[in-house]
Amino acid sequence: MGLENFVPEMWWGSIFERLRANLVHASTVNRDFQGTLSAAGDEVHISEIEPIGVSTYSKNTDITWANTTSYTKTLRVDQAKYYARNLDSIDKVQANVDLMSAISSEAGYGMAKEEDDFIAALYTKAGNSVSAVTVTAGNILVNLSNMQYALDNADVPSGGRFLPVPPIYHQLLVQAATGIVGHTSVPKVFSDGMLVNGYVGTLFGFDLLMTTRVHHASTAFHMMGYNRSAIAFVGQLMEVQAVQREARFGVGLKALSLYGAEVIRPEAMVTCTATMS
Repeated sequence: MGLENFVPEMWWGSIFERLRANLVHASTVNRDFQGTLSAAGDEVHISEIEPIGVSTYSKNTDITWANTTSYTKTLRVDQAKYYARNLDSIDKVQANVDLMSAISSEAGYGMAKEEDDFIAALYTKAGNSVSAVTVTAGNILVNLSNMQYALDNADVPSGGRFLPVPPIYHQLLVQAATGIVGHTSVPKVFSDGMLVNGYVGTLFGFDLLMTTRVHHASTAFHMMGYNRSAIAFVGQLMEVQAVQREARFGVGLKALSLYGAEVIRPEAMVTCTATMS
């Protein structure tokens, strides 16, 4: 019952595959700043420059030089999540593919929910908002159009816009736009190669993703539509370990995940509190 048969890569890959497969919000954000993390509290510094103005040139006159100003935004990797499970025998677990798959699947799903919920709560940092509304099949398209207009008016690129929607919002969309919005959700690979679950269609410029992870209080859902550039995310599965449990005949399996997310371009996000029942 030693640990010599434990293969970390098998558990690591299985957990991470499940983790990625269940991400909805985290698969639609900017992951360009992904780097090597060592501990909770690490920071990622994102440098940007101010908008560059354009001047009119007049023949035979001197041009005016302007200084370039840069600024830095900080993304703190301040979320650390783990799980720890007792296993009767590592040898039996390694031989039982179904059991290994079930444990890693459930662990990955639990971690994915934590990440999705963390990102969904960033709606408070949106730079644009649409008035709160009680959504029905009769006005839902107007609500969606208003969110599109808010981003258009802020000069947000039309490509790469996402809107995670709860099942009730999806149902109302199907009733209002039959034949345009799918009745069931499917995974989709977008042009940038990112696999996203929950895709139900594209409407008013948003790729709609059905999920139960939209932030809400009772029947009031805090919707957020955004361009991929709005939110930066950094996450990494740090460790998967098997340890001998001194107080019992068996081993323990534990894993640690670190992540953080921040709204780095609030102008590229719009939020709306939509009440649905």
